[in-house]
Amino acid sequence: MNGTVKNKVIALSFVFIVVTIFFLNIICPPRELSFSERRKLQQFPAVTLSSLLNGSWIDKFEKYSLDQFVFREEFRALKAAVLFKLFRQKDNNGIYLIDEHVFKMEYPLKEKSIARAAQKLNEIYDYYLQGMNVYYAIIPDKNYFAAAQNGYPGLDYQRLVEIMNEKISKMKYIDLFSCLKLSDYYRTDLHWRQERLQPVVAQITHAMGLSPSLAARQYTQVKKYPFYGAYYGQAALPLKPEELIYLTNESIEAAVVYYYDKNEYGKVYATEKFGQIDSYDLFLSGAVALLSIENPHAKSQKELIIFRDSYGSSLAPLLLAEYQKITLIDLRYIAAHKLGEFIDFKDQDVLFLYSTLILNNSEMLK
Repeated sequence: MNGTVKNKVIALSFVFIVVTIFFLNIICPPRELSFSERRKLQQFPAVTLSSLLNGSWIDKFEKYSLDQFVFREEFRALKAAVLFKLFRQKDNNGIYLIDEHVFKMEYPLKEKSIARAAQKLNEIYDYYLQGMNVYYAIIPDKNYFAAAQNGYPGLDYQRLVEIMNEKISKMKYIDLFSCLKLSDYYRTDLHWRQERLQPVVAQITHAMGLSPSLAARQYTQVKKYPFYGAYYGQAALPLKPEELIYLTNESIEAAVVYYYDKNEYGKVYATEKFGQIDSYDLFLSGAVALLSIENPHAKSQKELIIFRDSYGSSLAPLLLAEYQKITLIDLRYIAAHKLGEFIDFKDQDVLFLYSTLILNNSEMLK
């Protein structure tokens, strides 16, 4: 094959590929969701005169083109594989892997954000919780167990705890760093594994003066497979899925969950959520501003209020045996000044339970 023919073949092949991809993008219906990225995809923007004149239409169309590009997932996987395997790059858009665990970098420590979080807790205490038994605990993110040890940037966790302890004086601190390890977290997700939380329950039980038997209660393990965590899609690599295990017993099965925003009742474990866009939503239906769990088998009238992020969804059921009612509040979705409209604060135990990821980005707390 002489040079002229070769050049024509290459040119025609290139044109064929471009035209084929062009028509595939036209005929393929747009997808609404990306399960791997856990987000809604941009849809074709409505064409209006104002959007054309101010340039917003072309911006939205560009995002639509990127989101709906055919073979997008395959190209993401190819890029990740080339960066990690061929070029031996240590991370891809902040995602890195160590011993089959997927991590997302969180760096640097934002001291102003930590101080803001402490201030928010203090404000809530002063407004609602004075005279009550109030505790706070910090959940280390996965990077605590691997980042610095493997040459990746990470938070100064000691300084984070110091700031919280310096700024908060009216609540008792519960140290959870000492009772967790990397194997207590999912490989492909940011969250901790419920079946590994007995040491955490024991630590909370001891600090809050609860019954020691709480951490030794017997549960039935229910296994769900396959579980693809939030970092699975972000890594864009063919990683092995894992099991999601939830713990249940007669009391948990009998418990009734009330969702204030929908005025609806449900179960502690929303098993229908497994296999949807975020399978971790199986625990108390995921991101919910305000909910309560009532325990009909309770032997006391005690109540607990937990100010929490998503980690609290899997911990709360393991504390239920001690309380008649547990109320969970997520300040990412409800403003603190609105709480008095829904909750009568009186004589409850109160636990602020936040991960380092939330404290380092506390602007999301309302």
